[in-house]
Amino acid sequence: EVQLVESGGGLVPAGGSLRVSCAASGFTFDDYTIGWFRQAPGKEREGVSCINSGITYYADSVKGRFTISGDNAKNTLYLQMNNLKPEDTAVYYCAADPDVVVNSIGHCTADFGSWGQGTQVTVSS
Repeated sequence: EVQLVESGGGLVPAGGSLRVSCAASGFTFDDYTIGWFRQAPGKEREGVSCINSGITYYADSVKGRFTISGDNAKNTLYLQMNNLKPEDTAVYYCAADPDVVVNSIGHCTADFGSWGQGTQVTVSS
């Protein structure tokens, strides 16, 4: 069974940094498209960043501030978030799918097959 477990969320001041992690199991890490999504209260889940075939994609709102990366040895996905803004406040989810092909940020959608439970990131003003 594919399992994804996020961790590392918390409360940070605006301008601060945080790294969230996603521990993956039950599949071959490199064979999947993986990504980070977030959902703020009252809003739909949105794609933040995806990585597919070693290529990364970012939403315009986080470009230059966030970095997605994966550690194959640990089977873990990371999202390094710098210069955080209050509007980044959301529950952050990781997701994986063996078939979703991402070649633009527009394909980094909520159609992934497997999801983690989410980790809360709150950015204070």
